[in-house]
Amino acid sequence: MIRDQTADDFAAVHELVIVAFKTLPVACGREQFIMDALWNTGAATVALVAEDGGEIVGQAAFSKVTIGGRDVGWHGCGPVAVLPTRHKQGIGSALMRTGLERLRALGSKGCVVVGDPNYYKRFEFANTAEMFVPGVPPQYFMAIGFEGAMPKGEVKFDKAFEAKR
Repeated sequence: MIRDQTADDFAAVHELVIVAFKTLPVACGREQFIMDALWNTGAATVALVAEDGGEIVGQAAFSKVTIGGRDVGWHGCGPVAVLPTRHKQGIGSALMRTGLERLRALGSKGCVVVGDPNYYKRFEFANTAEMFVPGVPPQYFMAIGFEGAMPKGEVKFDKAFEAKR
């Protein structure tokens, strides 16, 4: 079951994110603090959890980004986490589809993500030369537009992505 994250889910989501990112070679080690900060500051426009039998087995968050120094109605995806024991069961895909549907319903113009292109391309994310994140190899930065022209410029995620604790 995919549902909105609630305050009661905070501790479970924190632990889930730690476990989910623990063995990933691309993890920065701060993902749980990023999610905490997105939640605590209200910056998560959409925060979802996947629940199975009363256990939180996945989560996904989406928050506003600026592009070219401006708010152009776009969002960023992340963190997205699924318990390693539950990979390949469609949980992450369900979270992504629901999150993108919610963004569209809220009038978002598009979404960006930094991650595995082989995974995110299934949701129609594509590499773009129009936007970039400093320090991120272009093959790992992708975007999907929902409406209007593709904006151009540097993408900045919410300040929560700077969280260290």
